[in-house]
Amino acid sequence: MIIVFKSNANPEAKLALKQKLELRGFTIHASDGVNASLFGIVGDTSQLDINELYMNDCVQRVMRVTESFRGGFRPEKGLIEWYRMSVAIVGLGLMGGSYAKAFRRLGVQQIIGVERNPEVLVEAQRMGIIDIPLEAPDANLRHADIVILAVYPEAMVSVAKTMLPYLKENVIITDISGIKNNMIEEIQAMLPDTMEFISGHPMAGRQASGLAMSDDGIFRNANYIIVPTEKNTPQGIAWLETMARNLGCRYTVRVTPDEHDRTIAFTSNLPHITAVCLMDSESFNEKTKYFVAGSFRDGTRVADINPDLWSNLFMANREKVADEIDRYMEQLEAWRKALRAGDAESMKELMRLSTSRRRGLY
Repeated sequence: MIIVFKSNANPEAKLALKQKLELRGFTIHASDGVNASLFGIVGDTSQLDINELYMNDCVQRVMRVTESFRGGFRPEKGLIEWYRMSVAIVGLGLMGGSYAKAFRRLGVQQIIGVERNPEVLVEAQRMGIIDIPLEAPDANLRHADIVILAVYPEAMVSVAKTMLPYLKENVIITDISGIKNNMIEEIQAMLPDTMEFISGHPMAGRQASGLAMSDDGIFRNANYIIVPTEKNTPQGIAWLETMARNLGCRYTVRVTPDEHDRTIAFTSNLPHITAVCLMDSESFNEKTKYFVAGSFRDGTRVADINPDLWSNLFMANREKVADEIDRYMEQLEAWRKALRAGDAESMKELMRLSTSRRRGLY
């Protein structure tokens, strides 16, 4: 950014403007001139009075104009200039690998892969989905405009803390954690004001795990949950919504951390537990596979599960998951009573309600 001040501009105000903008990640070239001019701010400057450039309130207005374009984000066009971006992905499993493939498709300038397993890093390079491999955070992260945390929920805070010394001052950080709890608050508390952590959760994935199973197609027509707090800026929230659409997601939804975890307990945690229970039932035997049709196949799909990941998720959300199991048992009890009593009408009412709700989902 090039700023030319009037010769009589207040020196202290000039210095304050330069320092504040540098904190936002801008390189400033300032000089004195006969006419006050401002070059290098991209966007609508119609509300910016150049003649008041050296005044304190103008410092804030300059920041508001430029803030929206952090990370190559063009809100007036609803797009992100990916070709200008450097993205770091921490964790190259199923989801991290899928992000890497999606960003490669979008034409990202550079992808940094952070993964403690060196064999996975070698494979990611062979696949052409990362440019810089890192087994641990280091100074290479200074290039990253965006950081995607794709690690287990229990590791989110510690990983963010480890990375912090290496990140550029105006980086945007997001996550994919299926459980939020206090994680958002803890990460935001450790960041300086110039950095932003905006939490998210793509409702995408598959029952298998690992880089080999990654596929950027999992984002296509998926939903993306955004979990903002009062510390997030409108620009940061809009950026994540735009990123989700660029990945191929169909809808974005904003919720609080508590709403997120409570709903996930019902729509994700409980169905996985149900599928596991069906496969672990004593009724399962060597002949079961010959009796499997669509309902059992669809109902147990997610029983092919990653125990390390999902035990982590269940434990992190255990109270809310236990509440949903209680509600599920109430439904099962209603069915058992109807069956024992031969009450077909009660069963029909239960099925009429489920049919109505299911058809309303899509």
